[in-house]
Amino acid sequence: MSEASEPEPLLPERLARAITLAGPIPIAQFMAAANAHYYATRDPIGAGGDFVTAPEISQMFGELIGVWAADLWARAGKPDIAWVELGPGRGTLAADALRAMATAGLSPPVHFVETSPVLRAEQAKRVAAAMWHDDVTTLPGDVALIVVANEFFDALPIRQIVRRGDGWHERLVACQDLLFLPIAGARVPDAIIPPALADAAPGSVIETAPAAVAIMRDLAGRIARQGGAMLTIDYGYDGPAIGDTLQAVRAHRHANPFEAPGEQDLTAHVDFATLAAAAISAGAVASPLATQRDFLGMMGIDARAARLGARAVADRARLVGEEAMGTLFKVLAIRAPGWPEPAGVA
Repeated sequence: MSEASEPEPLLPERLARAITLAGPIPIAQFMAAANAHYYATRDPIGAGGDFVTAPEISQMFGELIGVWAADLWARAGKPDIAWVELGPGRGTLAADALRAMATAGLSPPVHFVETSPVLRAEQAKRVAAAMWHDDVTTLPGDVALIVVANEFFDALPIRQIVRRGDGWHERLVACQDLLFLPIAGARVPDAIIPPALADAAPGSVIETAPAAVAIMRDLAGRIARQGGAMLTIDYGYDGPAIGDTLQAVRAHRHANPFEAPGEQDLTAHVDFATLAAAAISAGAVASPLATQRDFLGMMGIDARAARLGARAVADRARLVGEEAMGTLFKVLAIRAPGWPEPAGVA
């Protein structure tokens, strides 16, 4: 009779062992490992989870994105398209958008880029005909793509560079007795620092997101070749900028991002200027950056809330209010050359 195998160490123990053997690891490696475990092992969305996203606040959010897609499709001449969503959560946004699109005669095949088995199961309950992909490389290559990324890029791993007295240094994560903490690592070349930020004060932090840039370039290149458009909605800024935006949320409260890796959601603000530049470099056209408030306003959220009633009016305030999601969340649209300017962003 064979002996039972030893249980696999928990993620903090695995990370601690890796750091002990090879030394401190980049912030990006820590964040990637933590979020991969986090999303693979739970449904974190909703009152009983760690955070709530816009599609879960109100059906209006997904519906208006569906209206956006149907309008663009019609003005583009009603070509064959595929609907693609990156990190589609529970599938709520897609279900609401598909319902709105269907009223305009648009019922595209649905492709979800999602690796979490837990969330795939939730998505299947709402969009049973969806096709799943582990990454963007296997998306259809023979039709135009309408891509939606709502609160997707903020969860991708970031690199942090911190200014010290002698220059800029890579920020790493060290560990002692399962206590993780950020430290300054090796100095990085001054040439990689944006000129406008080169003389920032000691302690300043610059963030970059190589994984986000790579995904945007891939999708923008596909859209430029195949036709279509992409809508990115997330919290962020029009960079480059100074600031440490790495944060953790657990049970709807902010937490120390270096505590309990794999048990809380790690995110960072999105640099939309860098994403737009990546899209343009791949051949796509980028529209002006808009706030979520202005985008949803131009798409008709006021009229939709009035039709739905008092609860929807309150939900509208959460989606577009100055003190809620209205201006913190930004909207970036990119499109293929020759496609019409998307609604809501100009």
